[in-house]
Amino acid sequence: MAYFLKKSNLKRGIYLQIYESFYNHDKKETAHKSFKAVGYVQDLINSGISDPVAYYSDVVAQMNIEAKHIKEENEAKQIGESPENYLGYFLLQSIYDSLHVSNYLDLMQSVRGFRFRLSGLMEALIYSRAVDPCSKNRTCHDVLPKLYESYNLSYDQILDGVEYMGNEYEKIIEIFNHQVSLKYPLDTSTTYFDCTNFYFEIDKEDESRKKGPSKENRNDPIIGLGLLLDANQIPIGMKLYPGNKSEKPIIRDVIKELKDRNQISGKTVQVADKGLNCAENVITALKNKDGYLFSKSVKQLPETEKTWVLLKDGYKKVIDSDGTLLYHIKECIDEFPYTYTDENGKKHAVRLKEKRVATYNPKLAEKKKYEIIKMVEKAKMLKACQAKKSEFGDCSKYVTFGCADQKGNVINGKVRVAINQDAIDKDLMMAGYNLLVTSEIKMRADDIYNTYHNLWRIEESFKVMKTYLDARPVYLQKTASIHGHFLICYLAVLLIRLLQFKVLKNKYCTEKLINFIREFRIVELEHNKYVNITSSSKFIKSLSTELKLPITNYFLNESQIKMMLSYKF
Repeated sequence: MAYFLKKSNLKRGIYLQIYESFYNHDKKETAHKSFKAVGYVQDLINSGISDPVAYYSDVVAQMNIEAKHIKEENEAKQIGESPENYLGYFLLQSIYDSLHVSNYLDLMQSVRGFRFRLSGLMEALIYSRAVDPCSKNRTCHDVLPKLYESYNLSYDQILDGVEYMGNEYEKIIEIFNHQVSLKYPLDTSTTYFDCTNFYFEIDKEDESRKKGPSKENRNDPIIGLGLLLDANQIPIGMKLYPGNKSEKPIIRDVIKELKDRNQISGKTVQVADKGLNCAENVITALKNKDGYLFSKSVKQLPETEKTWVLLKDGYKKVIDSDGTLLYHIKECIDEFPYTYTDENGKKHAVRLKEKRVATYNPKLAEKKKYEIIKMVEKAKMLKACQAKKSEFGDCSKYVTFGCADQKGNVINGKVRVAINQDAIDKDLMMAGYNLLVTSEIKMRADDIYNTYHNLWRIEESFKVMKTYLDARPVYLQKTASIHGHFLICYLAVLLIRLLQFKVLKNKYCTEKLINFIREFRIVELEHNKYVNITSSSKFIKSLSTELKLPITNYFLNESQIKMMLSYKF
């Protein structure tokens, strides 16, 4: 690995970036990727750096010296000589063993002639992802040797296994769903669905990494991931798709595939946010004898429906046990028009009987109004500074642009900016209001509200994947290998969720469980004598009591360690 300074001649001038050189094991050649964007030379000069090229050349030289030093230190270390071993993963291992997926995975790989067990490799990668998420190279050389149980896998075997798992990720999820349902019955009476995406710091698109709307507002190629949870927060489906695909059809594909693969015949109520609400998703749900619960943008409602939402008549107060006002709510049942296009391109207009639940949240309204006012203030400042149209960004919704003055006279090549007070007033008026639409007419209004707001569950699962498991950056290049990487992340989330909600009955939060899995480590003093170097905490004491395991002991022997590794929930 080495760094170099790249100078690009662009329209605005010379643009500097620090690039990283590395060996691509897939293509078996040296490759490069952007490590850090520095900026335009002129902007850097204006900021006080007299010679940016020379300055950042020195920075890169220092980075290479440090990288060389780290490499020499790592090469000096002998694999297996690490004084400490990870042991906290035994919680996930217990769940994994209880599912009995190994036999099915062995059958899958029987035609491939691998010189390793696919199940063992999968376990190793899941546990490694949980204790220390990093690249596959580092996983192989730095993390696997630190797991208490030995996983004798080469880097090439890991790459081969990840690629194979990526090709078969849908089948593997099907296997896990089948086994999970036998041990921990799934509840698909209500399912939660949402999409996210992951960006890749590459210049060129490929078959799966495409440029599209990014959750991080980046212009890099992205890959989309749709995640489906059952009523108890257990992941039951994942769909990977190119980043330029619309999210709205994904919900239809995932639900249909899930029900077909797992032979789910009962009714499933799909719960998703307003970004996935469209006539086609509503119609498809009903055709499949399913239900739906979506949020709808008040701003985009027809005037009659908008008037009903904003009309204060009919709202009831909802308070908590302490008498604190939570929100206002009202409901109605009626037939509402939908227009959709079938698979043959023919448009249809239908009326569907729905329950609609309008809510007003005072705290949300206050927050939203504050955001609007701040945005308006920014727009006024930009107007005063005669900023360019492109500089207004999100503030542009509160201004109008024209090429004539107030009297209608054309301005010489300049754009006239005016504050759009009507748009400001409308947004202030609608702040705090929300509308939920559902097929579940018999469902209570407060239950509808609570069910929808349980979408935070899937958002937390995304957080686990993105934050705790470091799903990106991804250094793999092949589409199948990338899919295999996300499968490992998905399975890690699945095991963590089963542990949290099915085994430990939601007594402990996600963060504490993951921290324990990472921090519970031991050091071997001599044969059959180990010390526990984990910091004590109320959580560990509580977990020790719950599991009846000696995880609070300072001294441990092999018998006690084997007890943990063979623990059965």
